[in-house]
Amino acid sequence: MLRNFVSVLGAATLALMLAACTEPANQKHPPQDPPDYKGVPTDDTPPSMLIAPTSADPK
Repeated sequence: MLRNFVSVLGAATLALMLAACTEPANQKHPPQDPPDYKGVPTDDTPPSMLIAPTSADPK
């Protein structure tokens, strides 16, 4: 029983070690936008859905 536990623990440790070294952080490149990217729209709310301000503020 102990031998089975040690075998499973060793296999899990080996799998974690191999998974950790597959993509080293020092070789990653910064993300780049696709060529057709035009930016994130800042306001998708149509004007008809906006709440009109009340004109109770006399100036």
